[in-house]
Formats: sequence, C-alpha cells, structure tokens
Amino acid sequence: TEIMFFGGMFLAYLVYRVNYFTDFAAASSSIKVPLGAINTAVLLCSSLTVVLAVRAAQMGKRRLLIWMLILTLIFGLAFLAIKGVEWHEKYEEHHIPGNFMGRAFDISDIQQAHPKVAIDPRHAQIFFSLYFAMTGIHALHMIVGVGIFLWLIYKAWKGDFGPKYYTPVEIAGLYWHFVDVVWIYLFPLIYLIDRKPL
Repeated sequence: TEIMFFGGMFLAYLVYRVNYFTDFAAASSSIKVPLGAINTAVLLCSSLTVVLAVRAAQMGKRRLLIWMLILTLIFGLAFLAIKGVEWHEKYEEHHIPGNFMGRAFDISDIQQAHPKVAIDPRHAQIFFSLYFAMTGIHALHMIVGVGIFLWLIYKAWKGDFGPKYYTPVEIAGLYWHFVDVVWIYLFPLIYLIDRKPL
C-alpha cells in the first residue's frame, strides 16, 4: 500500500512535469540541492546504523545495539531538522501554495531568476503542492520511525533483544530502509532533474 501510495504521487509529479515542463523546471530551481544532498547523506548513514543495530542484536552486543539505535534516531532527527529549515525557507519566500497564514503565494523571485521565461503561477503552485505533499508525507513516515526507534532503544536498554529474539529491530530496520528508498526517488525527482526552463 505504501509503494502504491508514493507511486501515485510520483506518477502525478511526472505527468505534471511533462505537461508543464518550463514552469516546473523554474520552480524546482528554487529548491536548494545542497540541503537535499545533505539529507540524502544523513539517511544513507542512518541505513548503515540500522544494519549495524540488527547485526549487534544478532550477536548479542547490547551496548552496541543501543548506540546504533541512538545514532539512527539522531540521524532521523537531523533529517527532520534540515527539512524544517528547507520548509521555513519556502515559507519565507512565499512558496507555500494558497494563502498560508496570511502569506499569499508569490513566485516573483523565481521570475526574476528566469526573466526570459513566462512562468504560470498556477503551474508553479502545482509544483510546490506536490513538493510539500511528497516531502511532508515522507517526513511523517520519518516521525513514525523516530517513535519506533525511541521504543526500540527503551526495549534494548531493558535487555529484551538478543541472538534469540531481535525481530522488532529487524522489522523496524526494514521500515527505515523503505523510507530511505522513497527519499532516494524523491531526491533526484525534485532536486536534480533538469532545473533550467527551456
């Protein structure tokens, strides 16, 4: 169900991107690639710590398990903090679709960056609607993951996991990897695909 859900959003993004290529390219050029790249690195590191946590549980290394779970939690929180910075920048730039908290949608800065291109604000709003929907739902999955890892840290601290029983750690790891894979699709789709209008 998760794959179908995200797949539908990816498909919607691609269909609109094809139909409104110039407007989407101009709007996506306002998204900062370095923040997305840092978040990608953070998530890849968190995938490594999850794998190491599962291995530590399999080997009965309780202290290492706890530390790897804590590191995964820290990486997850770092991702959310960076995403919060990025969303705040979009708020400051008036790139939130509609009239959000009394701030009307405005792409004059994007238009100034691309003076030779006529950008339709309605199409730019579609881009930012999809951007906030996809990254927001991904962030919601991250928040759920943070909650799961807090619970795992507590259970690991109590000594509930070891070589004979580590299924919750493994299942949480699979969930975390799924969230990472979704980001691996989101990052190039939003941040890297041609950002220059025709």
